[in-house]
Amino acid sequence: MTPTSKQQIIDTYSAAADHFEAPPLAYWNYFGERTVERAGLAPGAMVLDVCCGAGASAVPAARAIAPTGRVIGVDLAPPLLELARAKGMPNAEFRQADFEQVYFRAASFDAVVCVFGIFFLPDMTAALQKMWRFLRPGGVLAITVWGENAFAPLDDIFPGPHRWSRLAQSGALESLFAEAGVPGVETADEDYKQPVVTPEDWWTICLGSGYRGKITPENRDALRAACLAIESPTVPLPVRYAIARR
Repeated sequence: MTPTSKQQIIDTYSAAADHFEAPPLAYWNYFGERTVERAGLAPGAMVLDVCCGAGASAVPAARAIAPTGRVIGVDLAPPLLELARAKGMPNAEFRQADFEQVYFRAASFDAVVCVFGIFFLPDMTAALQKMWRFLRPGGVLAITVWGENAFAPLDDIFPGPHRWSRLAQSGALESLFAEAGVPGVETADEDYKQPVVTPEDWWTICLGSGYRGKITPENRDALRAACLAIESPTVPLPVRYAIARR
C-alpha cells in the first residue's frame, strides 16, 4: 500500500467518524459483538484488535475479559480512536498505528481480532502471518470480512473497485489462511440485513463508511439524490467469519 493510499484511508475514515455511530450504521457494533462471541474470549486474556476503528469489537472484548484482561486496539484514523476512547473502557488502550509497523513480541496475545480491516492491508498474507505470530499457544485469531454483494444497491451509485471486496468471493478467505500457513481455520457465513427506517439512512451509511472517500463537493448532491431514490427496505450485509486456534 502506497503512502498515498494509506493517507486516503486515514482521510476517508477520519471524515466518516462524524456519522460512524449513527443508528443506520449500527451494524458496526453488531458484527463487532458477534465476532467477539465467536472468539470465545476468557476473563484475563490479552487481546489485540487490528483496525479497531471506533471500538466496535474492542469494547465487547474488553467487557468479556474484564476485570484483569487487557485490549490494545490499533487503527490509522485518529477521530475513530477518539470515539473508541470516549467509551471509557478502563482495560482498553487505543493507539494510532500502521499495523505494518506495529511490533510486539511473538506469543504476546491470547487473541487477535480484525473486523472489516484485513482487506485494507496491502499484503494480506503477510498481515495474517504477523497476527498469527503474535498469538500464544491456545490463542484465537478472529477475522471478519464482507461477503459477496454487501451494500449491493450502493455499488450502482458508487462503482468499484472497493478494498472491502477483496475477500468477498466464496473460498477467498479460506485461500488466504492457506497461503499464510494458518491451519485449522473454521469459517461461517451470516446473511444479515440492516433495516432502513427512512431513505435518508442510505445516505447516512455512505457518510459513515468507506463510501465517504468517493464523495466530493461536486458530486455530493447527485449521489445523495441517488441514495434517497433507493427503494430497498434493508441493507444487505452478508459477512464471513474465520476462526483459527493456535
